[in-house]
Amino acid sequence: MTVTAQPLPLGLVDPAPTVEPAPAGDLAQTPRAEPAPRPGSRAARLAMPRSVQVLKDLAVEYGVCIRPVSLRRTDLDTGQTELVDLPCGATREDKCPSCAKRARRLRQVQIREGWHRTDEPDPGPQAATDEQRALIELRAHFEYERARSLANAEWHQVTDLDEGIAEVDAHIVASGLRGRAAPSHTPDPDDTEDEPAQQRRVRSTRRRQDAPDLPRQRVDPRTVGRTYTAPDGREHRPSMWLTLTLDSYGPVHGQRRSSGGKPMPCPCRHTHPDGDPLLGTPIDPNTYDYQRAAWDAVHFPRLLDRFWQNLRRAVGWNVQYAGCVEPQKRLAPHAHFAIRGTIPRTLLERAAAATYHQVWWPTVDQPRHSPEHPPVWDETNRTWIDPDTHQPLPTWDTALDAIDDDPDAEPAHVVGFGPQIKARGVNPDSRDVDRTIGYITKYVTKAAADCHQTTADAQREHLDRLWHALRVTPCSERCANWLLYGIQPTKAHGKLRPGCCKGKIHQQATLGIGGRRILVSRNWSGKTLADHRYDAKAWVRALLGVSTTSDQAPTLHDDQGQPTGDESGNQTPAPTVAWELARHDDPDLEPLGHRLLRAISQRIQWRAQRNAAHQQAGADPPDPVSATGINHDSREEVLPCSAR
Repeated sequence: MTVTAQPLPLGLVDPAPTVEPAPAGDLAQTPRAEPAPRPGSRAARLAMPRSVQVLKDLAVEYGVCIRPVSLRRTDLDTGQTELVDLPCGATREDKCPSCAKRARRLRQVQIREGWHRTDEPDPGPQAATDEQRALIELRAHFEYERARSLANAEWHQVTDLDEGIAEVDAHIVASGLRGRAAPSHTPDPDDTEDEPAQQRRVRSTRRRQDAPDLPRQRVDPRTVGRTYTAPDGREHRPSMWLTLTLDSYGPVHGQRRSSGGKPMPCPCRHTHPDGDPLLGTPIDPNTYDYQRAAWDAVHFPRLLDRFWQNLRRAVGWNVQYAGCVEPQKRLAPHAHFAIRGTIPRTLLERAAAATYHQVWWPTVDQPRHSPEHPPVWDETNRTWIDPDTHQPLPTWDTALDAIDDDPDAEPAHVVGFGPQIKARGVNPDSRDVDRTIGYITKYVTKAAADCHQTTADAQREHLDRLWHALRVTPCSERCANWLLYGIQPTKAHGKLRPGCCKGKIHQQATLGIGGRRILVSRNWSGKTLADHRYDAKAWVRALLGVSTTSDQAPTLHDDQGQPTGDESGNQTPAPTVAWELARHDDPDLEPLGHRLLRAISQRIQWRAQRNAAHQQAGADPPDPVSATGINHDSREEVLPCSAR
């Protein structure tokens, strides 16, 4: 429709505008444009970008921590203090995207360096020196003389030998030997035991009758996989990628395809397109076993430990792995692993089917009490009592003794893997390496509940039902939820709140994955994260020509600028310093905006120096891989720490 206004004489009221009919089809073809907000109005002000948000976006773009930790550095000799900002070190994007991105790249470097190794990462300890062997021999002589003096009742000699043994043990530690050759005869005053050690309960190791058997071999200490030789003489040492999932708790909406790749209808008799909000939600929430899903999520880490133990015994060598635990769309945890070497898929499936974990806890079929009517703490007897009968609740040890005395007792829960096991080989020189590493670390910077967006009511209701099941599921022997089942947990006290355990497992953001989400075996790369971080800094220092050797360490200087020292010419070392957290109300602590602006400027200058050093060395600056988010030269983001 077209609206026209007629001109009016001065002083007359504007009548209704004349409306002319629009041509047919204009309303359907021409969308109505939103009018621009009035300049100076609230809508116009809200449409303007915020400078604070632009500052944070720039900080994230240049890898600057948006919530740095301010530390006060005090020179103990001169008393001079200065404030130093350090990265917060967060591993989640919702806290600090810059630090989380840096942590993700560090994990990617760790996975890449250990995946296709051709040598053993742990060659073993070095040979002892003559001085170290002499100290052990002296310790042996002292031990012999002490035993002889003790047999002859020469108590003064025993006391002197104890002092000598303690001195030799100190020299052994100072010489570079790990551990102790033998326990000390004098008790250490720092090793105080407040409580006596509890006797460990021993369970039967007999396998369940419903679990298939596995071959058992002696585990060889090697960690490198098998080498294959092609007909042309070339050698190949491929590795694998493995995905382990839990069992089903009821039919869910999903995408299914036939062996030929043709889409198949879901059990709900519909075919779901990509991005359908119903994907992963139960078809019938009333029959979905949320209680078993919560128990499986809580004990999933122990199941993974059992799997690697069984797999190593089955294949006969020390299998190394690195992977991540994350939730599926149905919110059940599953794990992706990079395995060094190759293992037959049939053996992997057989090991997964034969792996289980039994939870020998008291039976928890149904809660005996509710959070609205929980047990009561008896301050006089220091125990929890039933709110109705006022009788003390059985303790944790009493409940476990009842299980031990019952020959027909069954575990409270048994968790095992589902039938869906995925395994694929990956060659070290293929593009699948970067893609797989990016897939494994895809969600490491997100909370478990944020890995999949909840945009529909069905997804939110499914998340809430699982969370409510996790809230009342016991997570450990000291969990306060045991009071809901009529049992006092270990080390019970009056501050416990049934149904309000503070464990991470019960939080909605974790979905039962309360432990470590990154799982790396001990001999994967032979390095810790601190070692990988140090290597990255050393690479940047070498690129920029910055040396941190002892001969260039800072020293004290006199008034004329000459280094101070003694008569022998030894220079005086740099003064000692003390570190402490800066308070938010310190007068010399500048606002966060000033510190972020300076950090962004420093980052821009450092990147320019790095790019210039790359060009001088004859190499182009590294570019990230957009498909996987992996930077082949992941040492880019450690530049600020290295240039200090």
